[in-house]
Amino acid sequence: MTGKFVASLVAAYLVVVGTAFAWDAALEKKSEAAIAEFKRADPSIDAFFKEAYGYAVFPEITKGAVGIGGAGGDGVVFQGGAGIGSSSMSQVTVGLQLGGQTYRQVIFFKDKEALDSFKLGNFELAAGASAVAVKSGASKTASYNNGVAIFTMAKGGLMFEAAVGGQKFTYQPR
Repeated sequence: MTGKFVASLVAAYLVVVGTAFAWDAALEKKSEAAIAEFKRADPSIDAFFKEAYGYAVFPEITKGAVGIGGAGGDGVVFQGGAGIGSSSMSQVTVGLQLGGQTYRQVIFFKDKEALDSFKLGNFELAAGASAVAVKSGASKTASYNNGVAIFTMAKGGLMFEAAVGGQKFTYQPR
């Protein structure tokens, strides 16, 4: 390999690595817009946003499956109403499932312990975890389970499957 080629590869690598860990202001704006959508769909969810120790907002998760499925999306972690870090979600599923969809998701952390667990960077929702589909008044009867409460909102598509279990999350501080 020539020196120029190696230098080009190193420069490209640094650009990719640099942007992978850089704060994404556009994603923060999308997350704030998603929060507004959650509140518009169910005004009573505002109590979760005000009382939670922190929350992670994923403005768009894309999911697809034909027997074997996968999902993924990026989000912002908030504490005290301010973005403190970014997160990525990934999921692989096997079973009776078909279709594709995009949706929003917010995970509320009841206390410091729950948020700290998430921030360790290897947080995972158990296979049996479920989410509340946001509609007017839905959050009034929702509660925390193991320190977290999960809400989803469909954006588009059709999927024969409704679980959120098996999701894995990473965390990168701002």
